[in-house]
Amino acid sequence: MHKTLYSQQYQKLLAQLRALRQEQGITQVELAKRLGWTQMDVSKVETSVRRLDVIELKLWVEALGSDLPAFVARM
Repeated sequence: MHKTLYSQQYQKLLAQLRALRQEQGITQVELAKRLGWTQMDVSKVETSVRRLDVIELKLWVEALGSDLPAFVARM
């Protein structure tokens, strides 16, 4: 099985996460505070250096004021 970190589908997921953050007017710094992370951690996720697991994805989306089912439906 190949790694999906650089797959088109994962890149689409990251693009949707960035778009949701930007639509909400939230900076990486603000999102990091909401998650209890550093801005560098947020940046690493958004640039495919670090992968989100499903629980982190749920927390990330909720920190942006959405929920996982709505986010997935948007994709």
